[in-house]
Amino acid sequence: MNQFRAFVVHQAEDGLHAAVAERSVNDLPQGEVTIRVAYSSVNYKDGLAASPRGNVAKQYPLVPGIDLAGTVLHSSDPRYAAGDEVLATGYGLGVSHDGGFSEVARVPADWIVPLPQGLSMKEAMAYGTAGFTAALSIQRLEENGLTPDGGPVLVTGATGGVGSMAVAMLAKSGYEVAASTGKASEHQYLRKLGAQEIIDRSDLVPEKIRALDAQRWAGAVDPVGGRGLAYILSTVKYGGSVAVSGLTGGTEWNATVFPFILRGVNLLGIDSVYCPMEKRLNLWERMAGELKPDHLLSDIGRETSLDELPAILNDILQGKVRGRTIVKL
Repeated sequence: MNQFRAFVVHQAEDGLHAAVAERSVNDLPQGEVTIRVAYSSVNYKDGLAASPRGNVAKQYPLVPGIDLAGTVLHSSDPRYAAGDEVLATGYGLGVSHDGGFSEVARVPADWIVPLPQGLSMKEAMAYGTAGFTAALSIQRLEENGLTPDGGPVLVTGATGGVGSMAVAMLAKSGYEVAASTGKASEHQYLRKLGAQEIIDRSDLVPEKIRALDAQRWAGAVDPVGGRGLAYILSTVKYGGSVAVSGLTGGTEWNATVFPFILRGVNLLGIDSVYCPMEKRLNLWERMAGELKPDHLLSDIGRETSLDELPAILNDILQGKVRGRTIVKL
């Protein structure tokens, strides 16, 4: 495939311009493995990469898309051969290295995960970085003592990519899930994913946040951050943990040390970009098995095309996208 289509963001004097363009193999970046991309997915970070105020992209022109799944066309690394089905998320993909919004991609071999048995390429991208982040959050919570019999687990931003996946995976694993959203129209969607309680987003940002409030949650998956994080920490049960992976609610929060020193609460930072490969491989195997939601393609994932990307990237920055959007290449 010498010629192919890709969604490319260019920087000009009057700002950023993004459009589908014809490219050739000569335009591909350095890397050991060339992949015929079957699917990518849309993440909040992709919206930022195509936004003039996103402060995410490290270079232009850039093909965004921090996820991809496809079939190896050529590899100079002995670990991979033509015909292998693979996926890649994180590292510099779609940020400092051309990403998945392209029919053909070339990436370093060290970024690649062999597609796990029991997971199709489309399902892998229904997960994507958002699903991987949700799974990593759950695993970190469990490593710090979370169990299904410990009480309810709060998920913030529950209709977004990380939130939807966290609700579905926690419910699949037998947890009691409380889902927070500001969208009254999405309560039925969240209950279908397995949420047993729906909490209005405004309830997590009361006017006055106490240093310690009534103990309520065994743990929390928080891809939102911001002011609500202080309230969540004040309401987590003794020894519980909060896994933080996002900033859509803001980058700053004000709190005291009391939840940490009086209740032994843990604040866990979740980084899916540079997660070590051994942990990455093990987690993808778990995502292909015990964590795999029944609703992965039927309810959480929706399919779109390269040509529809501009509108979807704009919508995801405005919080208008529910669940996961899979890009078919």
